[in-house]
This record gives sequence, C-alpha cells and structure tokens, in this order.
Amino acid sequence: MEPSHNPSRPQPPIVAGLGLGQMLSFGSSFYLLGVIGEGIAHSLSLRPALVSSLLSLALLASALSAPSIGRWIDARGGKVVLMCASLVFAAGLTLIALAQGLVSLCLGIAVLGIAMGLGLYETPYAILVGLYGEAARRPMVGIALLGGLGSTVGLPTTLALEHAFGWRGACLAWAGLHLCICLPMTALIVPRTPGRHRDAPARAAIPWDRTMIQLAALFAGAWTVSACVAALLPRVLQGFGLTQAQAVGAASLIGVAAVSMRLAEFTVLRKLPPIVTTRVATLFHPIGAASLLIFGGVAAPVMALGQGAGNGVLTVAKGVLPLSLYGPANYGYRSALPATPARFAQVAGPLLYGVLVDRSAAVAVTASAVVCLGMFATTFGLTRRIQSQPETASA
Repeated sequence: MEPSHNPSRPQPPIVAGLGLGQMLSFGSSFYLLGVIGEGIAHSLSLRPALVSSLLSLALLASALSAPSIGRWIDARGGKVVLMCASLVFAAGLTLIALAQGLVSLCLGIAVLGIAMGLGLYETPYAILVGLYGEAARRPMVGIALLGGLGSTVGLPTTLALEHAFGWRGACLAWAGLHLCICLPMTALIVPRTPGRHRDAPARAAIPWDRTMIQLAALFAGAWTVSACVAALLPRVLQGFGLTQAQAVGAASLIGVAAVSMRLAEFTVLRKLPPIVTTRVATLFHPIGAASLLIFGGVAAPVMALGQGAGNGVLTVAKGVLPLSLYGPANYGYRSALPATPARFAQVAGPLLYGVLVDRSAAVAVTASAVVCLGMFATTFGLTRRIQSQPETASA
C-alpha cells in the first residue's frame, strides 16, 4: 500500500466512523454465538457446547484468509476491502439465519470468519496508515477504544434482538445494520487510500527476519492468552473458591480495564515509545496471576484488571508495532504476516487451556503467566528496521 501521508485530513469523523464500524462488527461476530448459541442448538437439535465451539471455525477461516487480505489491502487500498467486509458480514449472518443443520450453519460461520479477516482492526489500521503514515498511532488507539465497546454494545443488543425476533431474526437484523450503516458509512466517511502504484511489483517479498519472528511470537502469545482467559476466566476464578456469580462479576472487569488503558494510551501514554508500553503491558497479566496465586480468590479483581489492562494495550500494539518498526511500506501484508500464527493459536488455545483448568486452576494461571513472561522477553531486541533496498527474501 502506497501511503498518502496527509495529516491534514480531519481525524475525528474518520476515527469515529471506523470505530463505530468496529463496535458493530465485533458485536455481530466475535460475541454473537455466546448469546444466540443456545437458541441455535435448541432449534437445530445440536449440543450447545458444539455450537459455542464453532467460533473456532470462524477464527480458523479468518486466519487462513488474513495474508491474502493483507496483499489485497496493499494493492487496492483499505476502503474497498472494508466495504467488501460489510457485504461479507451481511452474507455470513444471512447464511446463519437460514441454516437448517450443522453443515449449513458451519458454512455461514466460515463466511462470517472471512468477514472478520476483512473487517476487524487490521483493515482500519491500514487505512489510517495510508492516511497519516507514521502519525497513525493515536487514531489507531481511538479505533481500538471504540472497538473495545463491542461486547458492551453487542451482547445486550443481540440479546434484545433475539428476544424480539428470535435468533434467526437477530442475525438478519445484524446483517441489515452492516448493509444500512457500516457500508454507507465507510463509503461516505472513509477517504480512499491509494493502493500500489501500477509500476510496483505485484507481490512485494517480505522476509521472516528476526524482528518478524519476535513479533509473531509476541502476538501469538498475546491472543492465545486473551482467547483462553476470555473463554475460561470465570471457571478459573471458581477454582480459587469464588461462586459463579462472584467469578462472573470479577471477570467483567476485564472490559473496564481494557477500555481504561486504551483511553490512557490515547491521552497520557501516547508520547511513550510503543515498544515501552508494549513491554509493560506484557507484565500486567503475570502481576494479576501472582496476586491470585498468593492471596487466593480475594485477588480475583486484580487478576481480571491485569488481563484487561494488558490486552487493552496489546490490541493497539498489534497495529502500531509493525508500523513503528518497519514504516508504512507494504503495511497491510506486513502487519498480517506476524498476526497469522496468533490467529491459529487462538483456535487451539482455549481447548488446551480448558484441559489445564480441569486439572488445576493454579496450574492454568501459572501457565498463562509464563506465556506472558515469554512475551516480555520477545520485546527486547526489537529495533526499527530501515529498508535501504528492496527486500528480496520471500515470505
């Protein structure tokens, strides 16, 4: 993607439009099955656990499509990809609404996963890089701040839609929102960013150098822990003596901490180098885990706040670090490559973590803390890579 680097473009309406789109996209995809899964299972005579686990299918489809989507962003610019995402979101949600059995349900969820690859975070980040170049950090934080409200808005909205129209009607309503709000909003508010010049190579070769490998390890650890904790933290906290209600109440603090840290990143922390904030963020979960292991269930809020704070910063780092280390050239594909192993790790992580939780909540917490300490180690040695000549090694 050839960035236009025009800092004069007004940021507030662009950030607000992209952020609202992220809020609706997360609410209608990542958090969808958690609300309507039981209704789907009852209607299609499937096990509720099986339906809930199909989120892994969406994540797998997103992981498989991510590198190609990154190439498409670099070639055509992010706006056309984001508009396409709205259409694919609507298609996936409609297919889910029309599902008559497991096969057709899986098809709809797989299409929804492709839409997630097209429309969640990476594409809006690439649009901002195309508009503002290396000054894109702050608007990225703004989008992450609004996108972090996806669960806050999406969960009650889906529940209300299901109560009013049933699970099929809820999916169709979300599809309509993508077509009637997200698609025209992207078309009208988001500027077009130029793609690759006509005389540029069709595929820019990007090597897996040491920095890329470190980024891949960092993001894989971050999203594995995030997926594991999001799915299983209430069960973990119950293993430390909390009731189900107490565990759910403590786990709800994750979202509060994540949004608070993104707000801090948007204001007071934005002058710090992104590698510094990322390095500190990797330690929040281990601090919470240590508190839980030492003090027991009374430290459950500390555990949830630590996970939320770390994840809030690391979500921003996923977009900012590739930009700060490599610059805006080929940003779409450059940012998709190290994030791809993380997407695959998200698929298997909750299953393996569930095995550890069944064995011992303390063992599970220790394991996730060790992963985060490994992430901390990967942040050292990350230095800006100045490309003085065209890259020749194949990705």
